[in-house]
Amino acid sequence: MAFTYYEIFLYPVYMSKRNMGKSLRKAGYIMAWFSVIINFIIFAFKFLAGYKISSIAMVADAWHTLSDSFTSFIVIIGFWIASKPADEKHPFGHGRAESIASLIIGIFLSIVAFNFLKDSIIRLHSRIWIEYSTFSIIIFSITTVIKEILANFSIRIGRKINSPSLITDGWHHRSDALASLLIVVGALFGNYFWWMDGVMGIGVSIFILYITYDILKKVVSLLLGEEPCPLLKKQIEEIINENFPFVSNVHHFHIHRYGDHVELTFHIMLPSDMKLKEAHDIVVNIENILKKEMNIESTIHMDPVD
Repeated sequence: MAFTYYEIFLYPVYMSKRNMGKSLRKAGYIMAWFSVIINFIIFAFKFLAGYKISSIAMVADAWHTLSDSFTSFIVIIGFWIASKPADEKHPFGHGRAESIASLIIGIFLSIVAFNFLKDSIIRLHSRIWIEYSTFSIIIFSITTVIKEILANFSIRIGRKINSPSLITDGWHHRSDALASLLIVVGALFGNYFWWMDGVMGIGVSIFILYITYDILKKVVSLLLGEEPCPLLKKQIEEIINENFPFVSNVHHFHIHRYGDHVELTFHIMLPSDMKLKEAHDIVVNIENILKKEMNIESTIHMDPVD
């Protein structure tokens, strides 16, 4: 697993392979707190720039940025709950709390996208003209770059640690960056192409809605329960066949994901004349191998075959 320079900057413990999983989780947690703080600062500058020229679009975009702090805080809560160990009421842990956090952020992001679409249509229909100051253009140009960097951080780290909430939050950052970019484009070229801001806004809104739909579809599917992918089945079959060639017909897979904790049940066929103790030892060995090589907690049912 390769790491970029900014991931190393966020959390130097990456260099320890043994602690890699925990280090990446820590990086995601730090990233969320970093986003909360940066978004508050960006909000203040954007609001000031918009207030000085009485720009509704800029002030609205400032509040959009502040909403990013809210969603990043949801990520933090999701990480905190998901990190709790298993207990009597939740024997498989609390890993799905992060998926629930992603669901909340995804719904919030879809609302932002719909509002963005509505404002863009109104702007296109009304032919709104605004005189932008050099200060406001500079502020929004800088914040566009910062927000895209935050988006890149969140999405990259989210993918490395398989965190749907961090990925969704990253796309929320990106939607803010795109909104700020549209304002800059409108400020620079609006006097020549009055329709540019509205048309680009509609395009970006549709793009964000598509991304949000894709994220929500995956999160909801995960929460409802999914069939194991063919690749996972193939990997398990290969591991079993390599170590236990007499085991046949691996089938009836069921998988349950709780964040980092994965529970898997499936059936195998063993010779009907095999002693119970021997069959039990084979099952335990398979479970141990899957735990070691794939970090999967498995429960195996034995079927006899003549």
